Amino acid sequence: IVEDGNTLINCLAYIDLNPVRAGIVEKPEDYRWNSIGYHVQTENKDGFLSLDFGLKEFNVMDSKERFRRYRRFLYEKAAKGNQIQEKALNKERKREFKLSKINRFTHRTRYFTDSGIIGTKEFVSQNYQRFKHIFQSKNEKIPKRIKGLVDVYSLKRLSET
Repeated sequence: IVEDGNTLINCLAYIDLNPVRAGIVEKPEDYRWNSIGYHVQTENKDGFLSLDFGLKEFNVMDSKERFRRYRRFLYEKAAKGNQIQEKALNKERKREFKLSKINRFTHRTRYFTDSGIIGTKEFVSQNYQRFKHIFQSKNEKIPKRIKGLVDVYSLKRLSET
């Protein structure tokens, strides 16, 4: 059982920053399997996750404003030390921790456009052989393990961008 308010927002932030601490991604919203990544990619259209981020207790009622404030908290307060690079932090400060429609679209489509093929090593290899005439590459592609997942591969190291 987790208390609302300060306790809740700190617990949420700790979890959302795990992929950053693990070196899987630079920014927490770049990891599609945590809550902030899910919010960015889907805008929570299915209502799967709560949109209060522990901020309703502080009378922040607008969901977009809560999301902006939560991102600000993640970047400035919760990410102590060298977890989020200064360059990324400064970029977010300049845009006041707001995400544009283009940013959201990029997050939503990244895994489809970047990976080409995603699945088990065998699946990726077989389908690459099947469609390699379409890929414009001089070198043979080798499936790369997706960092942070078990037995999931793609044609590109997804955590690099």
